[in-house]
Amino acid sequence: MNKTGVIISGGSINDVFAVKMINEIQSEYVIGVDRGLEFLYRNQIVPTHIVGDFDSVNPAIIAHYKEQSSVPIQEFNPVKDATDTEIAMRLAVELGVKKLWILGATGTRLDHVMANIQILRIALDQGIEAYIVDECNRISLWDKEICLRRQESFGTYFSLLPFGDMVQNVSIEGAKYPLSDYRMTNHESRCVSNEFQEEEVRISFSDGIVILMETRD
Repeated sequence: MNKTGVIISGGSINDVFAVKMINEIQSEYVIGVDRGLEFLYRNQIVPTHIVGDFDSVNPAIIAHYKEQSSVPIQEFNPVKDATDTEIAMRLAVELGVKKLWILGATGTRLDHVMANIQILRIALDQGIEAYIVDECNRISLWDKEICLRRQESFGTYFSLLPFGDMVQNVSIEGAKYPLSDYRMTNHESRCVSNEFQEEEVRISFSDGIVILMETRD
């Protein structure tokens, strides 16, 4: 059976959206990360694992988990070489997760948002289907053909960006703005804000990795 996991990180979280998603996923693992514990605590969601340096979480909440819970806690020195979310991602790999959702990975700290997109590569390299999700965005990395179906789409729009220097021979079929054998580079915005034209969109490319952003206003 393919194990599923949810990481609750310390960025912005819409409680209504996040609780609904967690209830729908019913994952085997819920990893609470630093300030993400505050969301779990106020919504009475019990994590299976807790990681972080706990420099941004309410001390009373982390004390609650340490004193009144049997949930395993991995505490790290704030002076470290990886973000708490990266540590959680690597834990998900160790747990054998095959499908992963990351909530609280977006927000006002754009440096953390970009770093969180970067660490999706860890999941991709391990064959894990991973998504950064908030109420307006679903972000994923792909190194193979993508098939999007309108009835399963997250939002009205989808955008493609290269993860790296370029992506070769990009073709988009079934979209409002089709494309054929295009070389997508990291200094242009041509593949931003496309839409469905048909019920199914196919995105193919011969080389590289793409960032897929499914978005809604």
